[in-house]
Amino acid sequence: MAATRLLMRRLRELLRLKSAGLSHRAIAQACAVGLGTVTGYLQRATAAGLSWPLPDDLDDAALEARLFTRAPVPPVRDRVVPEWPQLHQELKKPGVTLSLLWMEYRAQHPSGYAYSQFCDRYRRWARALKPSMRQVHRAGEKLFVDFSGTRPHLVDPKTGEEIVVELFVGVLGASGLIYAEATRSQDLSSWVGAHVRMLDYFQGSTAIWVPDNLKSGVTIANRYEPEINRTYAELARHYGAVVIPARVATPTDKPKVEVSVQIAQRWVLAVLRHRTFFTLADLNTAIGERIDAINERPMKITGVSRRALFEQLDRSALLPLPQTRYELAEWKPCRVNIDYHVEVDHNFYSVPYQLVHERVEARFTASTVELFFNGRRRASHARLTGRGRFATQLAHMPRAHRAHAEWTPSRLIAWAEQTGPATGRLVAGILEHRPHPEQGYRACLGLMRLGRVHGADRLEAACHRAARLRSYRYRTVEHILINQQDRLPLDEVAPARPALTHENLRGAEYYEEVYADAPHDREAPRVAPDRDGHGV
Repeated sequence: MAATRLLMRRLRELLRLKSAGLSHRAIAQACAVGLGTVTGYLQRATAAGLSWPLPDDLDDAALEARLFTRAPVPPVRDRVVPEWPQLHQELKKPGVTLSLLWMEYRAQHPSGYAYSQFCDRYRRWARALKPSMRQVHRAGEKLFVDFSGTRPHLVDPKTGEEIVVELFVGVLGASGLIYAEATRSQDLSSWVGAHVRMLDYFQGSTAIWVPDNLKSGVTIANRYEPEINRTYAELARHYGAVVIPARVATPTDKPKVEVSVQIAQRWVLAVLRHRTFFTLADLNTAIGERIDAINERPMKITGVSRRALFEQLDRSALLPLPQTRYELAEWKPCRVNIDYHVEVDHNFYSVPYQLVHERVEARFTASTVELFFNGRRRASHARLTGRGRFATQLAHMPRAHRAHAEWTPSRLIAWAEQTGPATGRLVAGILEHRPHPEQGYRACLGLMRLGRVHGADRLEAACHRAARLRSYRYRTVEHILINQQDRLPLDEVAPARPALTHENLRGAEYYEEVYADAPHDREAPRVAPDRDGHGV
């Protein structure tokens, strides 16, 4: 049948040609209409008891009414109107559809609206809501976050200067539960810290986070493939969520948070405008009190509070928080220097020497520094404080560097004492008699070689003889071993002979008596002047 009804004049022509005995196909060609249209209209005429010629008193309006009569419809007052606000909240629950809600409605009210009328009336009711409520958000599905354009401020207690800070706002999509706090700035640490505290407030996380395109959240804004900040993506992954930013300059993608920001501006900042805050903690305490009041207040449209909706919808649907809170980690691209170290925050950390001149990524937290190459972690260090310090692992060094770095004075002496006490004393003497201990490392390593060649016992004996000679040198020990002097017995030290007593030996007492009797304050001799007046 045609999409629009035929003029009654043409319908009269159809009836006339039918009475003349023409076929439906011939009538369609004559009247320039479709064959299905001819068949449909003639069937309606037959059902209405109309045939050619038509009564003279049957005008076009009456003819149309006869052909297109509708089935009787139950009066509207006999139909139960669904509770649209309640159905709107039910629709946010996982798996709930309009079809399911209609079936439940008809089960309770068999004479209620048909499915098409049910859906049409719900959509007309939903269009009358605020723009932020036109989207249907599933429980536990989306979390919207943004910074407010209107910013609060602190007052410096010393100078009285106003310090402008930022207002962070987050809102759950299904229940509309709001969180807000003041931060120092919009930098990465403030952005991440606000998220962590917000999720603690919600006691869970949604599956999707919808931020704006600020640099702390989105490194490269793109309509189709935005690049999420590495730290922010890691934060979302820690809480089991994904980041899907809103399109650039498209606030309609996140109307929930846009309205929540407006609420925070009107019912938080405006209410606190006459109060003075000196610290960020005091300001956030006041903001938290106002936000709690907003969440407990019933909304005009639904008649229930955001907190009640949160308990009803979002609480059970949120992802549980991980056992540990996220620790802020920043990423930085680095190039490995020729000394197989990379610079992170003015300190230097080693990587395997095979990565010299390669590009790596540094992930650093307050306590650790991790270095990644091609997505694999190749080094991990405790983070250093100060500037210009080095963290080097022996495993990262080439073999020659490692052999040199492994030895320290204490370790060399400890090794020597394993051979024997004489060897330990000799090594200590070698290191002590050098201007710098490292100048004796090579001599000590040479002693190790002599021990492997000649044996530990001979080395101990040779070191004992060298120490007796007070010659703390590698060459002395080598000469003793080559000439096999270590096999010769050592000359015993002659015992000290008693002092001789003789009348011509004055002894120490004599000098003590002489100098004890000498006056200490006797007058010094005068010097006679020479003929030029100078003393001689």
